[in-house]
Amino acid sequence: MSRKPEADYDVIVAGGGAAGVGAALGAARAGAKTLLVEKYGFLGGAATSSNVLAYCGFFQQGPEPIKAVGGVADLVLDELRGLGLNCDPFKSPTTANWIILLEPEAVKLALDRVLAAHGVDVLLHTRVAAVTRTADRLESVTLAGMDGRRRIAAEAFVDATGDANLALLTGLACRTGDENGHLQAISAPIRVGGRNPTVPIDRAAIIAAFESYNKTGDWPTARPDGGIFTEVPLTGEMWWMMFDHPLKDLSSRSFTEAEQAARAAAHDYVQVLRKHVPGFEHAYLAQTGPQIGIRESRHPPARYELTGEDLLTGRQRPDGVARAAWPIEDHSVPGKPVYKPIGGAGYADIPLDCLRAKGLENLCYAGRVIGADSAAYASIRVMGTAFATGEAAGRHAATC
Repeated sequence: MSRKPEADYDVIVAGGGAAGVGAALGAARAGAKTLLVEKYGFLGGAATSSNVLAYCGFFQQGPEPIKAVGGVADLVLDELRGLGLNCDPFKSPTTANWIILLEPEAVKLALDRVLAAHGVDVLLHTRVAAVTRTADRLESVTLAGMDGRRRIAAEAFVDATGDANLALLTGLACRTGDENGHLQAISAPIRVGGRNPTVPIDRAAIIAAFESYNKTGDWPTARPDGGIFTEVPLTGEMWWMMFDHPLKDLSSRSFTEAEQAARAAAHDYVQVLRKHVPGFEHAYLAQTGPQIGIRESRHPPARYELTGEDLLTGRQRPDGVARAAWPIEDHSVPGKPVYKPIGGAGYADIPLDCLRAKGLENLCYAGRVIGADSAAYASIRVMGTAFATGEAAGRHAATC
């Protein structure tokens, strides 16, 4: 009979995006010895790896920003303020949603600092390569890093990978995409430099230019409303979410095609700005990526699936551990997002069972892998909500 290995950590968190940072801080603040594992050389998730320079889900919709997420996320915002970001709620003129504007280098450093301040061990350039489980519990993970592979045991685990990589390794059967296997489109936000800051960005000129481009251009999924654009804090660059692309499956071939399309479209779109939009005569592409923004991949089985009905009615419940306040944002059709507001008081409670793996006692989910049907998923996947579900998952894992 094999003997259970002595635990190296109380909690191991896989994934260093908003959900993983929230989980690690939640576990550490609950007294757990915590390890956070991240495949990139920096933390931040979509904010730093995919140019998604906005924290969505911190506030409810409405004429005034009503806070929906606090807790450990406030520690991150405080650190960002110390690095020069004001982190005030900003109302998007395109969607009328309240967001927090970001600068990726500040996000990277802020997350390093706040995790170090709370005693979280962090391993970058490291992936979970295998797991060991006994009946209904995980015992250990094998980590693959720059120094090879090693096995590390823990009492509890949190899957905050976004793609359910940890759950997949345990053998849990995951759903791909929505109930029909359809995936939401990827996005590819870019940063544009060289704009004349004395000339206001002319949305009407962008719309007119891309109405023509979408008829004859190589990448005709540019958003017809001119996209979402703001000025990047501290840099003055334009942040622009304009390009969406279908993702037919989770194969490496599909991801390769999407990455290549995003880069080609980015160059095309900046040229359209240069030729047709005042103030962009000397514009240049400052940055893509580093990778595309992945909205959806795998969904592991949870003990409860949050439903679209829960959100549309603003259901509140005694077992709620986090709030979903971002509208249902469906990207089933590339370039044509559809929004549906949260009902009731403007938020819905997310119960703990959405964060607990079905069939495993010591595995929790955080971020966009929590239990949710396709409609609810289109709300809970955003980074503000991910901080909240991450913190709740980390706290629960610490009790395991």
